[in-house]
Amino acid sequence: MSSPYYLKGSPLNVRFNNVVGWLARHGLSVAGTAEMSVRGRKSGQMQRVPVNPHTYDGEQYLVSARGHSQWVRNMRVAGGGELRVGRRVREFTAVELPDAEKLPILRTYLEKWGWEVNQYFQGVTAKSSDEEIVAAAANHPVFRFTVSK
Repeated sequence: MSSPYYLKGSPLNVRFNNVVGWLARHGLSVAGTAEMSVRGRKSGQMQRVPVNPHTYDGEQYLVSARGHSQWVRNMRVAGGGELRVGRRVREFTAVELPDAEKLPILRTYLEKWGWEVNQYFQGVTAKSSDEEIVAAAANHPVFRFTVSK
């Protein structure tokens, strides 16, 4: 049995993510990025990672471009977390989508964020066929999130 798809970031990617997270934490969002905090499933400590919140058809989503990452595994257990840009912190709950519902979200996500994330989608882009995007869906968890009032 093979492990779920996950593409670990290069040292340059990790450095870039650290900068983007720091900027979001200090109030500067790069093209809509935010810093997400989700409780660690083992440590119980809040883990921070920069994310690209994505809106499609009036709903908000988090897409894991790199696959079944630690934040995805933590989100499955925690069921939510916080998004931060500067002093603005929004608590949210999240529900993972089944693969059959991901096509329009992944396509529009790649249209907006492809310049940053195409390298993680193994040749799939916003211009790929529906079949190609559906085939890649299992490798890219998607969560619909709702901000708490």
